[in-house]
Amino acid sequence: MRFNRMLLSTTLVVVALVIQVSILARLQLPGAVPDLLLLTVLGLAFVYGHLAGAFIGFGAGLLADLAPPADHAAGRYALVLCVIGYLAGLVRPENGQLKSAAAPMAAVVAAALGSTLLYSGVGALVGDTAARHVGLGSLLLSAAIYDLLLAPFTVPLIMALARRADNDPLAESQSGVQDVSKGWLSSGTGLRIGGQRGGLRVKTARTRATRAGRIKGVKRL
Repeated sequence: MRFNRMLLSTTLVVVALVIQVSILARLQLPGAVPDLLLLTVLGLAFVYGHLAGAFIGFGAGLLADLAPPADHAAGRYALVLCVIGYLAGLVRPENGQLKSAAAPMAAVVAAALGSTLLYSGVGALVGDTAARHVGLGSLLLSAAIYDLLLAPFTVPLIMALARRADNDPLAESQSGVQDVSKGWLSSGTGLRIGGQRGGLRVKTARTRATRAGRIKGVKRL
């Protein structure tokens, strides 16, 4: 199950990063760039929880820091997505299943605003003043709008894939093999017909037949 999670998370993060760098970043939209990588981290954290969300966010952010044409210090976006993934995992829905769209959409808006503020704040600490020239207000508004419009087409799909990866068919087949082996040892037939109740009925029938054979004087081998 952990291998399935790692494989799926890595694949989704790489695909999201490629789409964001090669397509979304070249749309020349006003304000911020639609953050598909952020939505991917949110969808996975909603299913896997806060610890996995933090690790996935850190890895996704580090790839974004190192992927060209990155023009900021390495580790900056890794810190942002690590925090966002951890917080998103804390508010994940029960059993990783959405009951309504209100809470996830609110989480998307909060994550878009929080990631922009945190990214700008970390940039101010290291001397990056690009957010001041562009305008922090326009960045916040555009980031919230773009991510909110993109979320219905990405977050539910990512969550569905994550839940499907958790349903490991190999584990289920191994469990079925254990049940068959137990039935083989208990009944000596290799089949469990009717479960425990069926086994009790078979055992009762054998006892009655044994008694009847003894009464009639038949020798049972």
